[in-house]
Amino acid sequence: MLVYAEKLTREPWSMTPGDLNPLREAGFDDRTILDINQVTAYFAYVNRIADGLGVELETSKDKNSASPSDDR
Repeated sequence: MLVYAEKLTREPWSMTPGDLNPLREAGFDDRTILDINQVTAYFAYVNRIADGLGVELETSKDKNSASPSDDR
């Protein structure tokens, strides 16, 4: 599963139907393979949006110091 997810993330243009065979051999059914694909693609999508907008990671210190008045 992780080999598939890594290839989909790093080289999506090189995916082939044969990339599904190891997943099926490991016992994953088509629905589970679709779930693996969608979760992998979603994380890639969200990360590209955040990177493209220059979103910075929020630290736990930042979360704890925010007060309701900060949202105004």
